[in-house]
Amino acid sequence: MKELISKVENNELLTIADGVALYDLDIYTLGKLAGTIRENLHGRKSYFNINRHINPTNICKDICKFCAYSANRKNPNPYTMNHDEILNIVRTSSENGITEVHIVSAHNDEVGINWYLDIFKKIKNEFPNIHIKALTAAEVHFLATQYNLSYAEILNMMIENGVDSMPGGGAEIFDETVRDYICKGKVSSAGWLEIHRQWHKLGKKSNATMLFGHIETREHRIDHMIRLRDLQNETGGFNAFIPLLYQTGNNYLKVKEFATGVEILKTIAISRIILRNIKNIKAYWVTSTTNLAILSQEFGANDLDGTIERESINSSAGADSRNGIALKTLVELIRDSGFQPVERDSLYNELKAY
Repeated sequence: MKELISKVENNELLTIADGVALYDLDIYTLGKLAGTIRENLHGRKSYFNINRHINPTNICKDICKFCAYSANRKNPNPYTMNHDEILNIVRTSSENGITEVHIVSAHNDEVGINWYLDIFKKIKNEFPNIHIKALTAAEVHFLATQYNLSYAEILNMMIENGVDSMPGGGAEIFDETVRDYICKGKVSSAGWLEIHRQWHKLGKKSNATMLFGHIETREHRIDHMIRLRDLQNETGGFNAFIPLLYQTGNNYLKVKEFATGVEILKTIAISRIILRNIKNIKAYWVTSTTNLAILSQEFGANDLDGTIERESINSSAGADSRNGIALKTLVELIRDSGFQPVERDSLYNELKAY
């Protein structure tokens, strides 16, 4: 283990075997290693933004076993918003001071491609200063497949209609055996990576995620991180890495043992150690709970996402996130934990230090 610790401290390139071995270190050693990297990059700053999540439809042609959001037997309440409804949400949230709107939907094959794309132009025309983060790689793949278009055509249409950056959803776990079981029919791992590669080459930024704590192994997680590290070395286009904790409610995955708090913190710390070329590690309070997200700051995480206002996807599976979190509460949680709350924009430019 001394040799592995030395490799980390000397910033040597870690292999999959190295990454798996990191899990054998005690939680305090991992926290110290990841915390040192975090301090060198960000000091005691912890970032967040004032944002609004909008999930315009839950009607989906794909059936992912981990999903509790899409309309099916577990969620028998299908809905699709019209553009006026979405715009009214943005208008209200604009009055609350949001700087970003985050729009992610299910794969609805009933509404047409213009329903997906036109709303971005409408938002941008009315609110030119609000950053639009929208359409996961899974949605891009769905639209390209559904309407016989290339990834490049969809991505350029997104830019033409006002999309500023892409969220990281749809990555799940890159191992195709796992994907075949948990999200068969969804974008492949190669497709996900190619979509983000093309987006970055258009001069745009995106996030990257990893869904963990279900049927995947530690080796699958490390493989996932290293593939992201390789693409980041190529393009430099990822703003942040977001380890998403699997939510246990209302879905079809038969998971026998759930991730412990120690396992979650170790995964966050290891992601900070391996992904040095992705500057920001996000402890997404929606899936991890606010308490664990705050603790994650000591294990390499430097971002807690944002106020969100409304969240439908993870809360459908049991997360306590449906109504977001108050700005005052988020700031106080960060400050009381010994870190400095810093409001950022979607591209990590600092807007206000508290």
